[in-house]
Amino acid sequence: MGRIGSTIDERTAAFVESQPVFFVATAPLDAGGHVNCSPKGNRGELVVLDERRAAYLDQTGSGIETVAHLRENGRIVLMACAFVGPPRIVRLHGRGEVVPAGDPRFAELRGRFSAPPAADVGARSVVVVTVDRVSDSCGYGVPLMAFEAHRDTMQAWADRKGVDGIASYQAEKNAVSIDGLPGL
Repeated sequence: MGRIGSTIDERTAAFVESQPVFFVATAPLDAGGHVNCSPKGNRGELVVLDERRAAYLDQTGSGIETVAHLRENGRIVLMACAFVGPPRIVRLHGRGEVVPAGDPRFAELRGRFSAPPAADVGARSVVVVTVDRVSDSCGYGVPLMAFEAHRDTMQAWADRKGVDGIASYQAEKNAVSIDGLPGL
């Protein structure tokens, strides 16, 4: 069943955008560095921009691996898989660009997401992926699981911290990656 292409068709875009969780993987160039794979909740924070580009709203977190790796080498893969319905896995391989919240392009990109405005409190960037390989596979090994709801913990944390608190947290926790690469 595996299919490989270089563009994101409408069916694939609809599938990827509708998944409540997706995964982001990156790695540094140094073979001794740490590969990173992060799960991301999708409350409208993942969007296909066109047949060659996807983007996600990057929330503040305890690490900065994805941003650091992208700034170093640009390599990234986004993966979505079906936990309900027919089995399916889609991987979007490509080159990622970090568009920080202070960048003039951020507001324009933010307008493409259906994520609630409250998500903006903790948003640190938009990651835009220019896709060069789209793989679509069976997903037979992915378990069936029922989606209950998105957690509100991250949003509540960001709201408590506020804009200034988020900026302080990013300065302390998101300055460098675990391998010492520059982050924010």
